[in-house]
Amino acid sequence: MSGSDTWRIRLAEKRDVGELVDIEAAQFPEPWTKSMLLDEITNLESRRYTVAQEAGVVVGFLGLMFVLKDELHINTIATRAGYEGRGVATALLDEAWAEVSARGVARATLEVAVSNTRALELYYRYGFAPVGVRKNYYEKTREDALILWADVAPRSSNGRSDSPPVGPAERSTDVP
Repeated sequence: MSGSDTWRIRLAEKRDVGELVDIEAAQFPEPWTKSMLLDEITNLESRRYTVAQEAGVVVGFLGLMFVLKDELHINTIATRAGYEGRGVATALLDEAWAEVSARGVARATLEVAVSNTRALELYYRYGFAPVGVRKNYYEKTREDALILWADVAPRSSNGRSDSPPVGPAERSTDVP
């Protein structure tokens, strides 16, 4: 059995770091180190890291940084290789959106590689829209990153944001 009905989403703990490092290494050309992830997980004042766990295995994780009382930055989100396309990232974001909107967060931002179409599709479903480009943002690949912003709106039961959708013209303004 697989899918969101078998995932348990919980706060990340120190014991998860090894699995997070493995996921990072498999998914990103510039993965975060063990010490970086430990620092993030244990900084409970301004960070919130959650994991999706299935049958005792971490299958994905999400890291948030609270910038201001009503603003957050998505630091990282990743799914274990082999679990892509099964809704792990959606489940993590749904859980986060419910939590942060209850805390009064109104806006969210992130950077994403311009070539990461799967992630872009996910973020667009959450109402994120490009507002700029960071040239050569990723050091190893020299790839640009899109800067995305979104209003944090509760998700409805059909999985869609309750905020108005971003139109295609708005998505393509001044960005590739």
